[in-house]
Parts: sequence; structure tokens; C-alpha cells
Amino acid sequence: MVLATLQSVTLNEFSKLPNVEESPAWELINGQVLQKPMPTFFHSLLQKYLVRAIDNTDSCYEAFPELRCILSQISVVPDITIIHKNRIPLDNSPILGAPDWLIEILSTNQSTTKLIAKIQTCLNEGTKLGWLIDSQEQVIMIFRPNQPLQLISGENLATCLDEISLQLTANQVFSCLYR
Repeated sequence: MVLATLQSVTLNEFSKLPNVEESPAWELINGQVLQKPMPTFFHSLLQKYLVRAIDNTDSCYEAFPELRCILSQISVVPDITIIHKNRIPLDNSPILGAPDWLIEILSTNQSTTKLIAKIQTCLNEGTKLGWLIDSQEQVIMIFRPNQPLQLISGENLATCLDEISLQLTANQVFSCLYR
């Protein structure tokens, strides 16, 4: 098992650590090696619902749960990574570069600030859209490059990538939790 480090680690050093791919996933963010929390049942339901909803659209994008993305100096494993089909690797390698759209689902005892920083870093490296889902507050935070944060709740539609014809309200997203 890899332990979270207090000293700064480079991406090259991180890639050589043993068991980086064990579950739950390990990430390198701002030089720190951190293990993601074990997902809860609600977390898994949201992940399953959103991957299915995105993949059921007739678009040039696909959604993947827990897929590693290697950026210039960090290695992240978003809860859901949405990438253009032409970026899907032909081998078993991670995604090189930022996801086109990433979705993070806030878990108990997880830092909202750290997740926002992770999303912002991805936006700075080419991500077009980021969602941070807070199931306790039933709010979806929408992040886009050079645009103000949007808070979506109730019957408000959540912003998706332009090429994905998906119309979801916050209530529709959270309804999967209460079947």
C-alpha cells in the first residue's frame, strides 16, 4: 500500500510507486500523493446513473468511471471522465491530457476545496466542463473555463458539453438516489 506523502513528489516519481492502481485509486495533485475515499452507495448510484445517461446519447463522447488521466504535472482519477471517442486509447494506457468533461461526486469526509482545486487544474489544462455533485445539498456545481461558477438545483438544467444532447435537471440526477 502506498502512503500519502508529506513531501512533494513529481509525476515521474508517482508513476513508479507500487500499487498506484489499487482501489480506491491514488492521485497526484500539487505534488501530493492522495488516495481517493472508498465510494458510498449513493456515490456509486450517481456514478452509474450518469455514465449510462451520457453513454445513451448519440454523441462522439463516452463516459468512464474511475479512469486515470495524466496531465502535465498531475495524475487524476475523476469519478467520471468524459472524453471524445477519438481520444480513447487502443491499448490499456491512461488518458493523456485533461478529460474533456469531468464529474466529481462529493463523498463524506472529502474536501470540497480540494475537489474544486482539482477541477480548476483540469480546466487550466484543457477540460471544457467540470461538475462537482453534492448529493447532501442536492446541488451540482458547474465549472467552465473563464466563466463564473454555476450552482444548479431543483428543476434547473445542468450544463453539458455542446456536442452531447443531454438535458438533465438537478432533480433528475438526484432522483436515482431515491427509487
